[in-house]
Amino acid sequence: MKETQYSIPINAEFGNQNNSSNYKHEFQRKYSLKSGIDRPSLHTLSTSPRGSFYEIKQLPSALSSAATCASPFPIQNDSIGSLMRKTVASAALSRNDELEDSENSFFIADLGCIQRQYFQWKTMLPRVEPFYAVKCNPDPTIVKTLASVGANFDCASKAEIQTVLDMGVDPSRIIYANPCKQLSYIKWAATRNVNMVTFDNADELVKIKAAHPHCKVVLRILADDSHSVCKFGVKFGASQEVVPLLLQTARDLDLDLVGVSFHVGSGCGSATAFSDAVALARSVFDVAENYGFNLSILDIGGGFPGRVTDGVTFPEIATVLRPALDTYFPAEMGVRIIAEPGRYFVSSAYTLAVNIVARRVVQHQVIAPASDSFAVPNTDGMLVDENVNPNVTVDEHPTFMYYVNDGMYGSFNCLTFDHAVVTPRVLSKNGVYLYDATPKEEVYGCSIWGPTCDSIDCISKSSFLPQLDIGDWLYFENMGAYTCTAASTL
Repeated sequence: MKETQYSIPINAEFGNQNNSSNYKHEFQRKYSLKSGIDRPSLHTLSTSPRGSFYEIKQLPSALSSAATCASPFPIQNDSIGSLMRKTVASAALSRNDELEDSENSFFIADLGCIQRQYFQWKTMLPRVEPFYAVKCNPDPTIVKTLASVGANFDCASKAEIQTVLDMGVDPSRIIYANPCKQLSYIKWAATRNVNMVTFDNADELVKIKAAHPHCKVVLRILADDSHSVCKFGVKFGASQEVVPLLLQTARDLDLDLVGVSFHVGSGCGSATAFSDAVALARSVFDVAENYGFNLSILDIGGGFPGRVTDGVTFPEIATVLRPALDTYFPAEMGVRIIAEPGRYFVSSAYTLAVNIVARRVVQHQVIAPASDSFAVPNTDGMLVDENVNPNVTVDEHPTFMYYVNDGMYGSFNCLTFDHAVVTPRVLSKNGVYLYDATPKEEVYGCSIWGPTCDSIDCISKSSFLPQLDIGDWLYFENMGAYTCTAASTL
């Protein structure tokens, strides 16, 4: 299992809104700041099967405000970027000194980023309770961090529920948000007092009646997900035509239908998709009254971006979503509004460092049209060997093929399953660790490959980097969502 090192915010005193004292003490810490530190020093707090827990003991004083959770908005500036690069480099150096397998790839997780995202959410969508989508990144430390500041949890599997419960979270803070569940898992959820579940078909209601008859059920409706990276509508969500049948079935089975949910798709690129879905949900609320239901929960799902490069921004979505909620679900209705953000919290919090374990110099590599082989997103061409396609012009400059120790079958599964586009950055060159994100020197065309023997295990077909050596390090930012986990185990 890949090691994750956690940078815990300095001067952070996490409020525990739910008084779960079993983990409260781990986060209520304060540390003094010292100036004149060239790079942060890491101190091991504890170790676990998932890796070492690290905190940054010293930071330049200029970064003190950015390192606390006092600011409600994400800190998007060169200071935080520099801090994270220095943290990754420091971690790599400490591994070279301490670990037998010091070349192994590893993550750095900025827990302060996750907290800042939470406080931004509470500032911009104060009526909406975030239920973190655990499937996005089920790291227990992430769960613990979010639990400590007051977030709740969206779980899609038995394993995810168990992870959250193991952190001391009360089961009332969990929604079992999988519309199609294994019968035995519904029974198991009942024994753990997880009492709110979703459905989108009549057969699921029959299972719920048999396995968990007194739980609260939430109807997931079909929303427009055409603007999203990952579309869920083909698999989940009840269309408007079948909603009356499902309402009648819930009434006939005497189930406690309490609300409506929707999901506009993961990585949604349209702010209006949320407001349109809110209007659709209100129409279902109105229809439900005709069947004797007084619905009290609206679940607006996920799809919220986790980084500023995702096109539409979270503030833009919030600006459209707030008035839609006030229009269709005014506060005087007393409806509890929840959401299921995943990548929003963790995408930009994780940085992945990989080691170059092999290098191949290609003297006659060429630029070929993307149509001549499998294409790379957002590029018009790709690097190939001239022997692959003789109908191209040879570039006389040498190019490089770098082989690193993580790939498509590991953390970079996001390239396939999450349609991610990643950018390699240089952490060390010729054994010297760099803190400049954009080093001013000559660059060469290169491709970056994973460690397996499968030719599809390619991280980047076409990049431009300085000439690097075996043993040098690369790092990739925004690697927190759908990377260290590809799927639930149960």
